[in-house]
Parts: sequence; C-alpha cells; structure tokens
Amino acid sequence: MNKSYLLLMVLLLGCSSSELIDNWKNPDIVIFDANKVLIVGMTSNLKAQEEFETKMKRHFTRRGVEAMRSIDLFDVGFTDSERSEEELDDVEQSLLDKDFDAILFTKILGAENKETFRKEMSDLDSFNSKFKDDYISHQDIYYDDNYYDDYKVYHAETSLYCICVGKERQLIWRGIIDITDPSNIKKAVDDYVKLVTFAMEEQDLIFHKETDDKESTSAK
Repeated sequence: MNKSYLLLMVLLLGCSSSELIDNWKNPDIVIFDANKVLIVGMTSNLKAQEEFETKMKRHFTRRGVEAMRSIDLFDVGFTDSERSEEELDDVEQSLLDKDFDAILFTKILGAENKETFRKEMSDLDSFNSKFKDDYISHQDIYYDDNYYDDYKVYHAETSLYCICVGKERQLIWRGIIDITDPSNIKKAVDDYVKLVTFAMEEQDLIFHKETDDKESTSAK
C-alpha cells in the first residue's frame, strides 16, 4: 500500500479506533458508481449491527446515494440459521428486482489473542469473489455464540459487490480493517464508517472527490 496514502489517512482520522491494514480493488474497474446500495453488517451483536448500518446509510444519503439497511430488508428470521446457495441466489435476484446495483458487506472475522477463536483470517489471495459465497462462508457469525469471545483487536472486512443487470455479480473492492476499541461501540462504528467511506473515495468507488469534467468509466 502507498505510504503517502497511509500517512494521509493517519493525519485525517487522527486518534481512530480503526485502521486500514490492506485493501484490494478489481483491476478491471477504474470508477464504479451505484445508485442504490444494500448495507449489510454481519455480526451477532444486534446493537452494533444497527448502529453500523444506520450510520453507513446516513453517509450514503448525505452523498446523494440511496441506501437501505439489511435489517430493514431481511426477514427477522433470515439470519437465525444457515442459508443455502439457492436462497442467496433468490436474495440477489430480489435485490435486482428492487433496483439495487451494489452491496456493501461488512463482517467481523475475529480477533488476536483469543482463547476460543475458531476462525482464521481470510487470505486476500483466496477470498470469495461473489457476495453469496462470502455470505455462506461466514454466516455462522450471526448465530454461533462461540464464533469469538474475549478480544483485544477485532479483524473486520468490508467488501463492495456489484449486482448490476447484465454484469457478473462480482467483487469490486475489499478492505481489511482492524478495530482496536470495540468496547466503545459508538466510537468504533463512527471511526469505521469514516475510514471505509474515505478509502472508497480514494479508490473512486461510489464516492468521488472530483465530479466535474471527469469522464466516468463505470462498471455499470
């Protein structure tokens, strides 16, 4: 990762509880625009999920992009048990039918120094390239009480998926983020949302620093 980019983030975000460790952008994408985005926060902590999805939606709305929280779209019982590939296909099709063109998917993978942590960090070279595969691989986060226990640093991933009509429902961008103060949910969510939106803006993904006289090469 570019060192000047990391330095800029440190200066702008100050004493943040979130840190971007690494990120990947689809090399076939230069600029990606979306008109309607589903925000999914995958965690068994319902308070944190609501806080995250609400604040992320607010950021999208302020930037003129329509967004919806998964807690407003998914049935209450949807995340209580394992879902099949066919069910996730139906979800993606229903999103297309409702004019969604992107999913911003965030999940807490685990933490350092855990005694009962049963998952390994995802390898950026072998990540799932589709939303349904990513969801299926990690869906027990919702209902497995032993997925993670005591912590010092949480490891999180945020992924942007395109679900555009006529396009492969592909991964556009993924960021690996460490959260160092998850006990303070409000501050952790604030810092995380700011970091994700800043990182996406730097990559010309949905949010753009300059819109005038810029020729768009959108994935749509």
